[in-house]
Amino acid sequence: MTLADPANPRPRLILASASPRRFDLLSGAGLTPDAVEPTHIDEHEIPGELPGPLALRLAQEKAMAHPGSADGYILAADTVVGVGRRILPKTEDEAEARRCLELLSGRNHRVFTGIAARAPDGRFAARVVETRVKFKRLSRPEIDAYIASGEWRGKAGGYAIQGRAGCFVINLIGSFTGVVGLPLYETANLLNGLGYPVTARMGEGGSA
Repeated sequence: MTLADPANPRPRLILASASPRRFDLLSGAGLTPDAVEPTHIDEHEIPGELPGPLALRLAQEKAMAHPGSADGYILAADTVVGVGRRILPKTEDEAEARRCLELLSGRNHRVFTGIAARAPDGRFAARVVETRVKFKRLSRPEIDAYIASGEWRGKAGGYAIQGRAGCFVINLIGSFTGVVGLPLYETANLLNGLGYPVTARMGEGGSA
């Protein structure tokens, strides 16, 4: 899906993710993607793989799976929620989401978002951003209400911090936008380091 004027001479930013949250975060920062071209990879973890390395590997594989563009920077990301060494799923059914919320209730957990970018000349950069989050102890009615909301569907760890689950957070150390799905500070630095005109884009008044 192309979103910008192809006559614009500046390099294009291609988001290799179908996540509307990542698109909205970039757009809010003045970095509206010129195209959304998701890549598809096997996202299963390798036996024994830890949450942080998994998030980084998946982001890298998503960026490398894109065929590339002569005038575009490819940006990919992946978010993984971990409790200790345990990797929580991107929940697809109510029972799975309930198990995640019961596990997170009253506990600290970590959210890892891997980001990876490719420049038109093939240069590549990636990193993983860790954020520590603590939930309050959740009552059964609170869990039931959240399950009924449907916000958990497809979310890493069974929740979306930018929605109703924001009321569950006692403490957060790190990147709020990283928990949403894309750490903006680190993403801007990554792109800037590869030569993408981040500051110039931010000065365009939000236009794509």
